[in-house]
Amino acid sequence: MGNLLKVLTCTDLEQEPNFFLDFENARPTDAEREVWEQVDVVLKDAKGILDELQAYKGAGQEIREAIQSPSDEALQEKAWAAVVPLVGRLKKFFQFSQRLEAALHSLLGALTSETYHDSTQHLEREQALAKQFAEILHFTLRFDELKMTNPAIQNDFSYYRRTLSRMRINNVPAEGENEVNNELANRISLFYADATPMLKALSDGTTKFVSEVRLTEGNIPSFPFRPFHDGDCVEYRSRFASEETVSFCLRVMVGVIILYDYVHPVGAFAKSSKIDMKGCIKVLKDQPPNSVEGLLNALRYTTKHLNDESTNKTIKSMLQ
Repeated sequence: MGNLLKVLTCTDLEQEPNFFLDFENARPTDAEREVWEQVDVVLKDAKGILDELQAYKGAGQEIREAIQSPSDEALQEKAWAAVVPLVGRLKKFFQFSQRLEAALHSLLGALTSETYHDSTQHLEREQALAKQFAEILHFTLRFDELKMTNPAIQNDFSYYRRTLSRMRINNVPAEGENEVNNELANRISLFYADATPMLKALSDGTTKFVSEVRLTEGNIPSFPFRPFHDGDCVEYRSRFASEETVSFCLRVMVGVIILYDYVHPVGAFAKSSKIDMKGCIKVLKDQPPNSVEGLLNALRYTTKHLNDESTNKTIKSMLQ
């Protein structure tokens, strides 16, 4: 299992791999194509999901009016009519998280298979799949950023559940229940209750995959990861044609750190971690502040082990 990112964990500089992951031009080989096409179907819908989430305005005004005038049936009906289609959209986002988790499972299976004995070969020869893994992480961070800054999502869904419960008690037909029944509503509610719901879905899926591999192979898989050195950053940056690709790589780097921090028992910040956290943070801080503040905040507020006692004090101070 450790094949996935083992290539990035070498502590012997002379043994470090020397190859370039070409995110701009990676194309699937015949060997990659089956898995790549399965995942591509999901990723093609990802931009639409982000666009819909970014445009999500909520039904705050209608809900406030209904709460302020509980005896006004017209306002109650107006609020319900506004909320029901929004809940349908929230259901769509939740269901997409399940599709994304399944896609990640397929990618992990391919990138940690026995096709190649050397872990470098997986990344070097399956660059299209490695790029899709990166695209999933990129999407995940962006989705959770948008969700965290939109309180209307949880407010709308809470109102929907309260109103649905009241309708049942009063034996009032609930037209919107066909959209989201009670059992599904519970699952969706748990999903949005998390500060970073898409990351939670991916980390749960990754943990499940790791457990399955451990049971099958009888070993303890891991996700070792170490990003590039500062000098490498300059070298790789010069090989990208677009600044957007640089931003993409920085976001993916942060996504991998956060995922590792959730999945690994001791996390990404412990002294025993093989992640060069100081190097990662320095790379981020070397960028224009406005372009990476969201990524630094992701490390500050959405990781699991940053505030553990085992975390290096220098790393804590760098993120203050």
